[in-house]
Amino acid sequence: MAIYLKDATFIDWQTLSFRKCHVKVTEGLQGRIECIDTIPNTQDTVLDCRGKLVTKSFANGHHHVYSVLARGMPLPPKTPSNFQDILQFIWWALDKALDLDIIRASALVTAINCAKNGVTFVIDHHSSPKTIIDSLTIIAEAFDQVGISHVLCYEMSDRDGLRASEKGLYETEAYLSTGRQGLVGLHASFTVGESLLKKAVHLARRYNTGIHMHVAEDKIDQEHCLNHYGKRVVERLSDAGALESSRTLLAHCLHLSADERKLVRQSPVFIVQNTESNLNNNVGSFDSKKLSQNIILGTDGMHSDMIRSAKAAFFAGQKQRLTPLEIYGRFRKIHDYTGLNSFSGDYSNNLVIFNYDSPTEINDSNFVGHFVYGLESRHVESVISSGRLIVQNRKLLTVDENRILDFSRKMGKKLWSRLY
Repeated sequence: MAIYLKDATFIDWQTLSFRKCHVKVTEGLQGRIECIDTIPNTQDTVLDCRGKLVTKSFANGHHHVYSVLARGMPLPPKTPSNFQDILQFIWWALDKALDLDIIRASALVTAINCAKNGVTFVIDHHSSPKTIIDSLTIIAEAFDQVGISHVLCYEMSDRDGLRASEKGLYETEAYLSTGRQGLVGLHASFTVGESLLKKAVHLARRYNTGIHMHVAEDKIDQEHCLNHYGKRVVERLSDAGALESSRTLLAHCLHLSADERKLVRQSPVFIVQNTESNLNNNVGSFDSKKLSQNIILGTDGMHSDMIRSAKAAFFAGQKQRLTPLEIYGRFRKIHDYTGLNSFSGDYSNNLVIFNYDSPTEINDSNFVGHFVYGLESRHVESVISSGRLIVQNRKLLTVDENRILDFSRKMGKKLWSRLY
């Protein structure tokens, strides 16, 4: 089976070169794309792409499926005054209230939102301490149903006691042992004891994968680490062997010393920048100075719009004189991560079709300017994932969106009733 994109303007995501041609897209793991001169007589799908832009679709380096039904949730009994309060009275209250049906609804809605925003590959960091077993499988099934490729992990922590951390280890190994691609998830240093950290690193080594962890998101993480271990967070991770793998993802990395930056820079790990979440939590701003070239972008569960995430990172980075080309590089760096680490799903036959009503010319010399100041997710018209059309004319083709939204609203009410 193939899809033909007629009269497209194809943009190479790496070189940003423009080419006007018909694009043939073949389906599956071995599928590919090619520019052709003539479309044959065929029963295959042909999309009219005259005046439209076609390029590689997007990927999210750090998401939280479990947070999607928080939208409009009741206010906590105490107004948070710091990051610890935000965690305790909002996110740790919410994740404890999840059950498998709520997780399923959250995953389906997240996958739908990703698809309609042109995101076809997601790295998720999940937490549901009262419903750990089978949670990753539920998320994987929901993403597969919509047509979104994924790398999943369970966020292990000692904050809910030994029983929860042991279940987290069990769920992680059970999921990885099936052959599905995943990471070993940890919350943050200040909720992860020595035994759990050691077991997590051992598990990652056994399954040849990496750690996915929040790092120095708030100063409390560093203060706790210095008080309890006599070292800073990245130093602790380095000593534990958690920085060995290029599959390892360190989310946030806001409050790092010069020595920690050097450790990160000299390691193969990737950093995930989550600008809007940092602004929302008032925890500080991301500074890439002397940090790493391996910086990718995530949304930290705030939303599923990677173009919006890139714009936020760009504007927040103006104190560092971040350029449009540099932020586009971070936006696309995740493809280097998936390729380097042989994760499947982030294929060349993942494409997004923009219906971009630009008032000015767009070409290979000014594309990054349009990317920052013009293109928006509302311009995403159709999306192809692994060579399969999953969104056409802004309509989801793989699942019944209205039925899922009805289900998610019921699950949202159920979730909210359990909160406070």
